[in-house]
Amino acid sequence: MCDYSLHAVASRPAEIGETIVTTTFRGSSTRGFASAADPTVAVCLLPGTELAFADNVRYDSRWIWTRRVNSRVGKFGKIEPHIPDRHHDAIEFPDGKSVLVTQLVEGQHATVLQLPVTQPRDKPQIVADGRPTVTRLPIG
Repeated sequence: MCDYSLHAVASRPAEIGETIVTTTFRGSSTRGFASAADPTVAVCLLPGTELAFADNVRYDSRWIWTRRVNSRVGKFGKIEPHIPDRHHDAIEFPDGKSVLVTQLVEGQHATVLQLPVTQPRDKPQIVADGRPTVTRLPIG
């Protein structure tokens, strides 16, 4: 998803294998992801999307200097979604640290490694003996 502050920006869903870049969108003070090929269109990620950054991730802190996460992989998600009118889009790193997307330093490249499953798969029914049922199709 794209954060609430990017609703006035053209957007599209992410695609597996594409390279995206962190950017500040024109007419907005919000940072997000855009296609490296078209920086004017926001690339929206679903929670659970996995990213591989070209370098260790840099982000703005509340101080003058930028900070660095010692990781190049992360998973997109939402933090504090119950609080309205606030940025929720974040990247969670393997050490458990989360960084808001709007805090990511501009110009960082990432590759979309994997998208989350959006359609639930049919689950097999479990019968009394604990084994899944199998539907057999007629042959012939």
